[in-house]
Amino acid sequence: MLKPALLVLEDGRTFRGESFGAEGETFGEAVFSTGMSGYQETLTDPSYHRQVVVMTAPHVGNTGMNDEDPESRKIWVAGYVVRDPARVPSNWRSVRSLDDELSKQGVVGISGIDTRALTRHLREAGAMRVGISTVETDPAALLVKVQQSAEMAGSNLSDAVTTQEAYVVPAVGEKKLTVAAVDLGIKANTPRMMAERGIEVHVLPSTATLEDVQAVNPDGLFFSNGPGDPAATTGQVELLQAALGAGIPYFGICFGNQLFGRALGFGTYKLKYGHRGINQPVMDRTTGKVEVTAHNHGFAVDAPLEGSTTTPYGEATVSHINLNDDCVEGLELQDEKGLKAFSVQYHPEAAAGPHDAAYLFDRFVELMNNRKA
Repeated sequence: MLKPALLVLEDGRTFRGESFGAEGETFGEAVFSTGMSGYQETLTDPSYHRQVVVMTAPHVGNTGMNDEDPESRKIWVAGYVVRDPARVPSNWRSVRSLDDELSKQGVVGISGIDTRALTRHLREAGAMRVGISTVETDPAALLVKVQQSAEMAGSNLSDAVTTQEAYVVPAVGEKKLTVAAVDLGIKANTPRMMAERGIEVHVLPSTATLEDVQAVNPDGLFFSNGPGDPAATTGQVELLQAALGAGIPYFGICFGNQLFGRALGFGTYKLKYGHRGINQPVMDRTTGKVEVTAHNHGFAVDAPLEGSTTTPYGEATVSHINLNDDCVEGLELQDEKGLKAFSVQYHPEAAAGPHDAAYLFDRFVELMNNRKA
């Protein structure tokens, strides 16, 4: 017999279901992910730190969990919400069930609720704080705790998920380039995709300074994805501004796109419910091509969609837009020598997700080679 579980949103909306994963109580920002697969990569994406993820796909856990697909050292989600968890996993790579892994890592979840109704509520009311409990049965009592929990706006979280020590991912085959990658919540597939292109990747902690970056003699600088509010982050913005001033080519994804925007003088703002999942349509305005992309962000850059903006580092333009809501999905910086730096809001490393955006790593290689020449 499964233990009853209670979910309460900060506006008082309540759902009752059954315990899934660890028993106990957890709080975070309620967000929904539209991916129909790739839940292991979602769970281990550090960008989901302090977020309770609602899966819109009704059946979750059917392929179990394996030891090859994690994108980081642990599960980062604060809580997990599914409608119909698989009773028995069925995949030749599976070594344990999703339920067992959530329990092992202390992740509190809830199952058996109408995730469609919950998702529709979040779409209408916006992402908000939530609590899940298997020990509290009174919604009013849990609501008080939810309303006392921390909000995502104003939270600086990259230091909580970053590596504690610098490490190197060697190039596959001949080493052609060196990149300093600042870990703000990096996923394992990102340096792997760079390494496949002959890049030696030096992954640095989020507290890295310009001196730390220059010490590896990089051909380029990379800022990863990560959690939190970009407006609450200052140290990495100052690092990026110094690097741009020193002429180091730059590529950023997700949180790295938001910090790039702030380094160029643009603001950032919180989206109503964000973009999360592996099916978001984005247009690359530099080529006119549309790609289906993997997303996980609740904040966006506030930059003019048309024309260019003069910055201390060159001319900035919006290079990519989301075709659902015209959200800024990418930035480019040009100077008299051409492309100097660029970023995208989504996840071109595609773990999980479509591989439409893998070309961006090739664009980074081309940028570094052009700057060296």
